[in-house]
Amino acid sequence: MKNPKILYILIGALCFLAIIAGIYAQFFVKDEDKNNVIIPTGNQTPTEETGEKTQEEIKSQFTSLFTNVLNTGNYDASSISKIDASKDIVYSAYDIIENNDNYEVNIHLPVINISGEVPVGFNNITQTVFADKASEVLSNKGEKIIYQVNYVAYINGDILSLAINSTLKEGSNPQRIMVQTYNYNLATGEEIQLVDILSQRNLVQSEVQNKITDTVTKAKEEAEILVQSGYSVYSRDLNSDIYKLENISNYLLGANGELYIIFAYGNQNHTSEMDIILYE
Repeated sequence: MKNPKILYILIGALCFLAIIAGIYAQFFVKDEDKNNVIIPTGNQTPTEETGEKTQEEIKSQFTSLFTNVLNTGNYDASSISKIDASKDIVYSAYDIIENNDNYEVNIHLPVINISGEVPVGFNNITQTVFADKASEVLSNKGEKIIYQVNYVAYINGDILSLAINSTLKEGSNPQRIMVQTYNYNLATGEEIQLVDILSQRNLVQSEVQNKITDTVTKAKEEAEILVQSGYSVYSRDLNSDIYKLENISNYLLGANGELYIIFAYGNQNHTSEMDIILYE
């Protein structure tokens, strides 16, 4: 711009408008409206150098997986010993879609239809975590409850990987999202651990641990900024043992073997917050 005075005037005007906007937000935006404001964070902008997906993109991708089907690929399951020979090795035990004054439910609850101690143990967890809650919701006579349960399962090589995702809203409690996964070696009949998957994929454990730490640390820092701005958000404990590789059991292998390591804080708390580490 040829005239520097005009440039200075424009800069000054922009600064003045920014100050006015800040004052307006501070004193005139209602507290309840703050919960509906989307605040840009570091996790929402991918790093240009690495091309990595943001946490919002990863979570959206993960959520879209739950189509209530078993994806077998080219795997031949005919030799697998089943509990019910007439059904697939993973199937929906029941599907309930109802909406009335007491509850709104959309439930698709899977069963691992494989004989053996490990699959039975998996099904017992599903019963305790999801089926019992479904029965409770269907008997509700109080404030309306909204409950959704969906699942997805994939077979990669000899590994069956199943994830169940549920969303629960009870009264004035915050919405709660729970995720439970099961990973089973169809060849050996054993539960397969995350560290075994990392070894198969030649992923260095220390590097994976560092990625987990970096992701959770960034999420915690962003949450603290929101708290300072008056928002109520879930607080992560960076010293918790749940982030140690040897303690992580919540992970899913996707259609093409992509690895999702899932920290769903709603499993233990009334929150929909989660962190997901993705290896594609």
